[in-house]
Amino acid sequence: MELKILKQDFSIGKLYDVSQADLQNEFCFFAKTDQENSLVCPTEFMPDDMIEREDGWRAFRIQGILDFSLIGILAEISSLLANHKIGIFVISTYNTDYILIKAENFERAVRVLADHGYEIIH
Repeated sequence: MELKILKQDFSIGKLYDVSQADLQNEFCFFAKTDQENSLVCPTEFMPDDMIEREDGWRAFRIQGILDFSLIGILAEISSLLANHKIGIFVISTYNTDYILIKAENFERAVRVLADHGYEIIH
């Protein structure tokens, strides 16, 4: 399976309201629930005025379009990384999944996945 490293640095945060999210950015993940408005985007595009914000994330994408019948892809990746004490933040889209990892653990995570047969695309 191919994992594509994204070059951007990412931030994760909680917005006061939906209007703060600039949905025109290439990578912008927005979620609204009854409890919060969450935004994940490249750090350079994160609004300054937020409820909470955490910078310092890197990401990779599982390449290709994943059929909904596929089972265990995220479970395998998350288990491998958990066994190496590497936490993740996952975003699923209609086509695929994005895995975010704190920047200080990112290169180690990439090595672990490569050592277990994942093809890493830079």
